[in-house]
Amino acid sequence: MDNPTPGNPSQAMVDKVINTIAKQKEIPPDSITLTSKFEDLNVDSLDATEILFELEDELDVDIPNDQAREMRDVGQVVAGLEKLLASKGNSTADSPAPPSETSEA
Repeated sequence: MDNPTPGNPSQAMVDKVINTIAKQKEIPPDSITLTSKFEDLNVDSLDATEILFELEDELDVDIPNDQAREMRDVGQVVAGLEKLLASKGNSTADSPAPPSETSEA
């Protein structure tokens, strides 16, 4: 129960964001927390863009550019993604649909 941000984010979303950043930066996931700032993780604007693109693909959401520019730490990314998924009426935060299921008739 280490959810240091308001809104009590799902552990699945926290793990997904942390693991995506860890893979991009080639650092251990356990060195990243919800309060980790991109600056402290050496995530530059190109890294952040690639991380957000990967998360968009995995979760099938579109992060508006203005919202993406405001994301400067892990907690903001988690909160932003959960808000987008909630407004979409989508519960993919815990189990994203496989990419092959993108065409609905």
